[in-house]
Amino acid sequence: MIKYIEGLKKTAGCGPLLEGENAKLPALRQQVFQHVRASGQAARADITHALQISAASATTLTADLIASGLLREVDTPAREMGRGRPRVALEVVPEAAYAIGIKLSSKQHSAVLCDFAGTVVNTANVPSSNKRRTSSDLLDEIIILIDLVIANAQMSRKDIGAVGIGIPGIVDQTSGRISWCSLLKDTNVDLGAAFSEKFDAPLFLDNDTNMLTLSELWFGVGRDKTDFAVVTIENGVGMALVLNNRLYRGSHGVGLELGHTKVQLDGALCRCGQRGCLEAYLGDYALTREAATALDNAESNPKNHEELLDLLFEKAKAGHSAAETIFRRAGRFLSVGLSNVVQLFDPPLIILSGERMRYDYLHADEVFTEMQKLTLSSSRQPCQIEIHIWDDLVWARGGTVPALAALTDLMVGHTP
Repeated sequence: MIKYIEGLKKTAGCGPLLEGENAKLPALRQQVFQHVRASGQAARADITHALQISAASATTLTADLIASGLLREVDTPAREMGRGRPRVALEVVPEAAYAIGIKLSSKQHSAVLCDFAGTVVNTANVPSSNKRRTSSDLLDEIIILIDLVIANAQMSRKDIGAVGIGIPGIVDQTSGRISWCSLLKDTNVDLGAAFSEKFDAPLFLDNDTNMLTLSELWFGVGRDKTDFAVVTIENGVGMALVLNNRLYRGSHGVGLELGHTKVQLDGALCRCGQRGCLEAYLGDYALTREAATALDNAESNPKNHEELLDLLFEKAKAGHSAAETIFRRAGRFLSVGLSNVVQLFDPPLIILSGERMRYDYLHADEVFTEMQKLTLSSSRQPCQIEIHIWDDLVWARGGTVPALAALTDLMVGHTP
């Protein structure tokens, strides 16, 4: 089953709606808070039922959270036919804390400022470039973007409790260092230490595909799934996997590099230096490399690779044989990559996202038919596929997730 989605579902609340198996639950006080935030609004009776606690415990814990300025009471509409009193519910006090999420890219940097309920307060974008820069220069760009989104919201720096940033690269979650990033000249960069000298709030760094996946888990279709996969196709090919409501990273934090799985021995050269990687057939640089050969010299020399890819797609849709072959070949390799994801992890849902998903050759019916044929699928329910054509602000919103989670642990997870 294939679904095409062009915007996040506008549902109440934020955060996962289901508990994963053997989930490590936080303190009961925090469970109450998180249930209210996930629900948008919840009455004490709802909390009692959902968390299987006594009415007295629910009353005590919610009173404590109200006194701490984290929850507040609100009247809900009266019961049907106008009978009975309006039911008193609880909701998160949105102004209790604020967080910023950021997506960095070679085209533009994007930021989302949200409140403690997860609601977007304001957004901002600033232009970027595909030139590699020093970590100091990149940090300057980040601070400019942060100050811009704060100014747009008519707030000040002291209002921001935490910042999360998604980068096109690899982050060591143990040390917090950026091992590699396509935007940076440097490697093994401690951006967090430099950031703390310029901005007084904790910083959370992760790969941008992981941040997009957190956006799906907290704000999108992943809210009612404990397990799902996300595959992104942009300059490279990324993947993230959620198991039991948590990102799976591998033992060294560099697992799920789908773009660097091998789909052809001694195949096309990948930017990683090896041959036959999936990314070498799907990434921007792979398609532009093919386009330069397929189109004549006059056509294949536009201002940038974005224009070249759009020209290639335009030619393919107009019936240009070589251009069409490039996209159909890329689609076949995508089928191989997705079939491997299904065969290895058996997810109930794979979300395909990223800028290149606007090229319909990559989500044509034959791509998913071929994917199904390449899996041992006779005894399993077909994996659901959804195409999410997001802008960068959805990716950036995922950056607010680790920031909000950390603020929740700090403000709610202890007894004042």
